[in-house]
Amino acid sequence: MRYLLTTCVLLALNLGVARAAEPLEAVQLYTQDELVELIRKNTHLQRVKDDDCQLVQDIAARASKMQLPTYQFLYGDMLAYNVCVERDVELGVYYMRQAAEQGLAEALEQLGRYYDTGRLVQADKAMAIIYLREAAAQGNLPAQMRLVKLYNQGYGSPRDYEDAYRWLFNASVADKAQHNKIAQQLTLLAKKMPDSAVARARLPQDH
Repeated sequence: MRYLLTTCVLLALNLGVARAAEPLEAVQLYTQDELVELIRKNTHLQRVKDDDCQLVQDIAARASKMQLPTYQFLYGDMLAYNVCVERDVELGVYYMRQAAEQGLAEALEQLGRYYDTGRLVQADKAMAIIYLREAAAQGNLPAQMRLVKLYNQGYGSPRDYEDAYRWLFNASVADKAQHNKIAQQLTLLAKKMPDSAVARARLPQDH
């Protein structure tokens, strides 16, 4: 009887060890298009958490070694906001800048917003406009709206008003409340511009 009990205990332990040794289900690395969509929806950090932080090494490698801008942006945010890695704001902003220098509109917009509000970096309206203008030229709507708002507040150069007006005027927006906000900002900016510049900015854009 004692032998049978011992055998049953050992068998149960072995089964437990076997189950514990079973590997976690592998998480597929994000494609570039998938990651861009996650960033635009601001769900990229939550996705990394939902994947139980399994992709940290792959993300870091694609950011630092392969220098992929979408992964630099993701890794920068992970570092800045202590998601699955030890927090390092300086390094996080470094990777955000790397992504921005490669022209990623979302990184350009984020840095412009941070310089505007003083988040993670010292507030600097001139730097904010530099980043936001680059993102706005690529059609990034949040950047276009913030850029026009800064111009309406008296920052930036009047030479740049026409481009900013054109980009925002030609933006396609479904949300009625946001559409009204855009109209208000454009009305304010138009008051700072010659009528001829407003007329040019309202001309249809070539696609």
